[in-house]
Amino acid sequence: MKRYFDTGNRAITEGAILAGCKVFAGYPITPATEIAENMSRRLPEVGGYYIQAEDEMTGMHIAVGAALGGLKTMTATSGPGYILYADPYGWALGSEIPIVVVNAQRVGPVSGITGAPGQGEFYIAKYPTHGGNAETIVLAPNGVQEAFTMTVEAFYLSERFRMPITILADQLVTDGWETLEIPESKEEMEKMGLRFKDREICRGPEFYPCNDKLDIPPVVLGHNTGGACSDWTPTESGYDTEEVEAQHKHAHRLIYKVRNNMDVIRRYEEHFMDDHPEVVLVAYGSPSRVMVSCVKEARKQGLKVGCIRPISLWPFLDDLFHRKTNYLVTELNFDGQLVREVQRCAPTGSRVSFFGKCGELPSVAELMMQLKQILAGQPLVKSNNWEWEAW
Repeated sequence: MKRYFDTGNRAITEGAILAGCKVFAGYPITPATEIAENMSRRLPEVGGYYIQAEDEMTGMHIAVGAALGGLKTMTATSGPGYILYADPYGWALGSEIPIVVVNAQRVGPVSGITGAPGQGEFYIAKYPTHGGNAETIVLAPNGVQEAFTMTVEAFYLSERFRMPITILADQLVTDGWETLEIPESKEEMEKMGLRFKDREICRGPEFYPCNDKLDIPPVVLGHNTGGACSDWTPTESGYDTEEVEAQHKHAHRLIYKVRNNMDVIRRYEEHFMDDHPEVVLVAYGSPSRVMVSCVKEARKQGLKVGCIRPISLWPFLDDLFHRKTNYLVTELNFDGQLVREVQRCAPTGSRVSFFGKCGELPSVAELMMQLKQILAGQPLVKSNNWEWEAW
């Protein structure tokens, strides 16, 4: 096992290389630029290709095209670029093209601050393109080592489900420095729980089957396959059609190949949830680390508090929030996004509260103050000005 002290961007790069990525295409944008820089150095060393496009949309279109050529591909951006991915992301969803997409979230709206973390693309990651009628798979690491393992996992899932997978990180994950361990043997990979799947080629004639099965090789153009790719609704053999029945079948597969195989996707972390806690904290990404520290401190003080961290964000893990209790959701935004899903899932009679900060992590002291207000049956403490949002 090799050990480094490095950033999440380096971890993502090495995870992609280990998973077999051969093409990276993208456009520089903070805080994801180091991924492109690392890829430009590492890919030629393993027989791969780095391509810098003239803008974000072109970068993802190139990556999608390389995937259709039979190669494992990746692109990376931040929020302003991720929204520009909408058109090629739709192609990859509708044509079932495996690709890994990294979004290193920074505080917004729009361009915001390049060097401050945010969590503003929670819902965009669920609905990254037009037209609906599809499910997405989104993974959210909370540190450097997990950025590595979730990148390897994203390539594995993209091949099995033949679809784009988003790694929804944040600036503290991608720019943060921590210990990074990279396995050097098959045994070390197995010990780390890494999963791999090689690229295969669909030989047809049913390139877009009407079922929810996994492990169907993706469509590859050329290689004497006769494969077809279009942004229109396809027949099973891949030709454009205006028949509504074909749309029914295609949309059903895009949704239920994900929903009916949730056991392959679902990842989460829980702490102190066995004794029916009176307050459950909820967070993903970097804020989840503060959340865990807060819960441990609360337990030291005799408070009956637990926490839940979703790692696979989409499809949302509804069943994690079946308890009738008090929920406190913390996010790196003021508008509250993850909290809306917890409100939707929590049983009637639950109290779901929100604590948001922009551009910086909440402190343990701030979360402790809020959860004590909940335990006392009182409203959350409001900021006197613009330091945080609580409701």
